[in-house]
Amino acid sequence: MGRCGAGKSSMRSIIFHNNVAKKTRDLEPTSKMQATSVQFLGNLHLNLWDCGGQDDSFNDYLTTYRNLIFKDVHVLIYVFDAISAELDKDIHYYQSCLESILTHSPNAIVFCLMHKMDLIQEDRRDMMFEKQKLELQVRSEPIQIQAFQTSIWDETLYAAWAKIIHCLIPNMNELQASLDTFCSICGADEIVLFEKTTFLVIANSASIHHPDAHRFEKISSIIKQFNLCTRKEGYSKQMEIKGSNFTAFFDSLTKNTSVLLIISDTDITSAATQVNIAAARRHFEKLEHVEAA
Repeated sequence: MGRCGAGKSSMRSIIFHNNVAKKTRDLEPTSKMQATSVQFLGNLHLNLWDCGGQDDSFNDYLTTYRNLIFKDVHVLIYVFDAISAELDKDIHYYQSCLESILTHSPNAIVFCLMHKMDLIQEDRRDMMFEKQKLELQVRSEPIQIQAFQTSIWDETLYAAWAKIIHCLIPNMNELQASLDTFCSICGADEIVLFEKTTFLVIANSASIHHPDAHRFEKISSIIKQFNLCTRKEGYSKQMEIKGSNFTAFFDSLTKNTSVLLIISDTDITSAATQVNIAAARRHFEKLEHVEAA
């Protein structure tokens, strides 16, 4: 949810329909509500309701269709336009939505995305976001929210949506534990697990500290573009990159996931890593089957 022009449909088209940022300008504004079923990890179906942000639509959501819109909600994603001149009005609508959520879906998880942050001067973004986040947390009480700054032009969009998806995946703890074990067996510095359709980061495991907190989302964006190229040209979905002090392996892990391994130990051969990936496939496929059940 969010006011008209906040960027809801643009981010949805990028994450779930492999659109590119520059082509989102061609999208028509969402009228009323668009309900779609999005397939994720092969077996998980997300019922995604994209709610148009016109004033008339909001009035309908909060009156006539209140029971329909806010009942049985697992996640509410409210998108704010960071440069909107009517932010106070937007917060009023947001708080009205929270009242309906508390009544009809009190266990829903609420995410607030402060969107279009690329339009704010770079050295002011973090300070402005922290101020807005603090205000939203106060205005959202007693609901505890998670807030993110986002833009369709960089990795922040992937970072926010990865966090949203995490809370929807069953068996997440077991999946993370298995990835930690896999990382140890491979002798990898780091392993990142991606969902194959969206290339959102599902989980990651690391044996070393890395200073760049946004590296997963940058990798996600890069590899998604690689995936789109291979889909068009028919190239192999495997990739090995050798650097001066590391080797990176990108490969399919299961039907619905891809994996990236970073290894700096020169004693570990490429053949050994490929054998480990092949051996892990059956275990991770079983985990997906459990999730589906």
